[in-house]
Amino acid sequence: MERTFQVDLRGIVDLLSHHLYSSPQVFLREVLQNGVDAIAARRGLHPHWAGRIEIETIEHTGDGTLRIHDNGIGLTEDEVHTFLATIGNSSKRDELGFTRQEFLGQFGIGLLSCFLVSDHVRVLTRSARGGPTLEWLGRSSGQYSVTRAAIERPEPGTTVVLSPRPDHNRWFEYATVLELARKFGGLLPVPVSVAGTPVTVGTLPWQVPYRTAAERTSAMHAYAEQTFGFRPLDCLDLSVAEAGLTGVAFILPVPANPAVRGGHRVYLRRMLLGDEVADLLPEWAFFARCVVDTTELRPTASRESLYADDLLVATRRALGSRIRDWLVTLSVTDPSTLHAFLAVHHLGVKALALHDDAMLRLVFDWWPMETGWGPMTLAEFCRRSPVVRYTTTADEFRELAAVAAAQGIGLINGGYTYDVAIMDRLTTLDPTLVVRSLDPTELATRFDAAPGNDPRVAYILGHARTTLAPLDCVPVAKSFDPAQLPALFLADRDVYRSRERSETKARTDGLWADVLAAVETADQPDGTHQLVLNLRNPIVVTMLDLTDPHLIGLAIESLFAQALLQGRHPLGATESALMNRSFSGLLQWAMRGKDAAR
Repeated sequence: MERTFQVDLRGIVDLLSHHLYSSPQVFLREVLQNGVDAIAARRGLHPHWAGRIEIETIEHTGDGTLRIHDNGIGLTEDEVHTFLATIGNSSKRDELGFTRQEFLGQFGIGLLSCFLVSDHVRVLTRSARGGPTLEWLGRSSGQYSVTRAAIERPEPGTTVVLSPRPDHNRWFEYATVLELARKFGGLLPVPVSVAGTPVTVGTLPWQVPYRTAAERTSAMHAYAEQTFGFRPLDCLDLSVAEAGLTGVAFILPVPANPAVRGGHRVYLRRMLLGDEVADLLPEWAFFARCVVDTTELRPTASRESLYADDLLVATRRALGSRIRDWLVTLSVTDPSTLHAFLAVHHLGVKALALHDDAMLRLVFDWWPMETGWGPMTLAEFCRRSPVVRYTTTADEFRELAAVAAAQGIGLINGGYTYDVAIMDRLTTLDPTLVVRSLDPTELATRFDAAPGNDPRVAYILGHARTTLAPLDCVPVAKSFDPAQLPALFLADRDVYRSRERSETKARTDGLWADVLAAVETADQPDGTHQLVLNLRNPIVVTMLDLTDPHLIGLAIESLFAQALLQGRHPLGATESALMNRSFSGLLQWAMRGKDAAR
């Protein structure tokens, strides 16, 4: 035996107030929406019908109620029972002779939002198809009644009468109602007034005609400041025909957090859907805030966000293409604005360049990278160097940039977000380019070799090998620029990784230690670190005359520690102990020398 679901209206109202709608304020939007839809239906009977919505607040009605009047199609008695008393059955259904796409309301639950602020909802309605004025009285307990109204409406349409619940008077006061009516219905194509004060502007702000482009731009910037609170860097018009979407995107004048998706102001058939609607733009376009109106995108049941369907995906893609094309056009028509934009929002452009060749070309031609030869674009760098070498960290770049430049090697700092991935994609623009990360040991091949007949060099290197052997490091003597650099530490990354595994294994037991041991056995590094002593440096030249093995060891340890710090290399327990030992040893040696001089 089949049975009908029983619905507890109090439970439904609690669901709406705490889980569906974000605030009681939406009740006014829902009533306005019903009025606009009723007027749209009236125009089905009279195509040129001049609809209007008038709101009276508690200061003006004189009986403590809020009244919202429309001169729309109204309802017959059968329609009242069908549409006002059935949850999920919208008063804009096909039974009225129109497709649902003609209306804002889609779910048949809008009138229930009135119970968020009132325990009783009274509807006075007279159908444009004929019949008397009817009074529908709904209670939050779930009961309703339909009677013939004591007073006839002077014209077809509907009036919604609400009495405030305890502590909800503020929602019915003039100042609040005026603010909400402007917020939700300020762009509606139907004239709306609150106690005689008009709230609608008649024309979408981005469709207002202006005498000049400069005048329009100034007006749009002022609109952005009023809407979002910032003066935009630039603005661009948006249009997606299949979504019935028009609007404008405003470019933020300050950096935005890529991890925070900014919200957009979205209108659905000129009724405000929400101020913080997400997912309208691609993730990479976090630097833009939009105001749009759409006729085809679908709202969620709360009508505060957009339903994630294929049309929204296509719209998001189209808006992303529009922003991308704007950037490409800027590179040709307005390079100064493009430079200003990139200075603020390069992360968004670089994120798009990871999979978009047009944006990759824009980054290649316009974004200045940090190089050993100073800031320059990738295009400029490639004109100077046939090989694009980069470091993967900023610390490595700071250590090697000056040395590489002195040897005529161009080097790019790839330690910033997306830079390495972008450089690895450069061959899609020019297959002849050679792009690779710098192997630090490659620099040593550009240095001048030490004199083979100088016994002092051999003597110092011999003691240096003994000192550095426990550190997986071998000493090398070369002549290179800049001369003020006494020593250069060239790290072998495999040695670092092997040491990290060994230290982790020493702190771990059980299964994880066995796994690390297996990895370490299968992947033992073949290389070692290098400490390159610069024979052009005065300190190293002076060290060549030392004969005391202990003092040579202290000097080598000190140069090793200095090179580690210079390159911002990680200092383990061994390196830290060595640095302290060399500092203390040299200090003691210097003090003994001073005592001897006395």
